[in-house]
Amino acid sequence: RFPGFVLPCLGVHPVQEVSPEEQRSVTLKDLDAALPLMELYKDKLVAIGEVGLDFTPRFASTVEQKEEQRQVLIKQVELARRLDLPLNVHSRSAGRPTISLLKEQGASKVLLHAFDGKPSVAMEGVKAGYFFSIPPSIIRSEQKQKLVKLLPLESICLETDSPALGPEKQVRNEPKNIYIAAEYIAKIKGIPVEEVIEVTTQNAMKVFPKLQNFLRV
Repeated sequence: RFPGFVLPCLGVHPVQEVSPEEQRSVTLKDLDAALPLMELYKDKLVAIGEVGLDFTPRFASTVEQKEEQRQVLIKQVELARRLDLPLNVHSRSAGRPTISLLKEQGASKVLLHAFDGKPSVAMEGVKAGYFFSIPPSIIRSEQKQKLVKLLPLESICLETDSPALGPEKQVRNEPKNIYIAAEYIAKIKGIPVEEVIEVTTQNAMKVFPKLQNFLRV
């Protein structure tokens, strides 16, 4: 409906919905069902994602579940490398294992979205050339504020993760709230919001090179 404005990614998330009330950890069967679609639309995709690890106990409480998540992610890292596409990565309660796996598998173009791990762990990703996107929930998250304080601006992108991670808890987030994230990053860094917008836009172009073709920026 919105070609050149809404740009697609495809990937198999580590948490799968059985019903609106029930979610479970991903399996290799889930990936097998999705791979043909990812291959079919590969030329239209700007990234493989959202993929990753989620070791939240209610989703992945066993060693076996965590290992299957790893195998699903490894296969999608391999696919991204073969198709020369970046990865949009989820890493809830699994920051260090996710970054370690990505580095081991040779992932190069990586965006870690809404990273909830320690800033010191995030810096391992920075050293690998990975980017971190920051949502509007930064205004109510001490962890995100500490993360932005340590991350270089050259490693930061903006996101909303709508309808989640908005400035107010339990209130539907909207794409327009991306400016709230930019403003708060500027406040933490002590720089003009225009500089945040300019640098994070350039960062987005680096991690998602196809944006330049679609948007002609």
